Amino acid sequence: MLVGVALVSVAGAAFAQEDRGTAEQRAACAPDAFRLCIGYIPDPTGVEACLRQRRSDLSEACGAVFDQAAAASIRTMEARRHRGAKDEE
Repeated sequence: MLVGVALVSVAGAAFAQEDRGTAEQRAACAPDAFRLCIGYIPDPTGVEACLRQRRSDLSEACGAVFDQAAAASIRTMEARRHRGAKDEE
């Protein structure tokens, strides 16, 4: 039971604070969180920071989650920048 609670707490660490990702994304990163960042459990923010610092040590599946999150963040920033430029016209 305790492991299940820790898994749920930690698995979402790689995602935006308001949305901790899908069940598949959490499942992809949970093993890495336990393997690389156990000392930060159950703090999802700490686990996320740890996983980011250990990016080169992540499994392929968890690395892909972080890559997707980074790409989404870039698209969001570009959309905001584009929207801001339109507002200035």
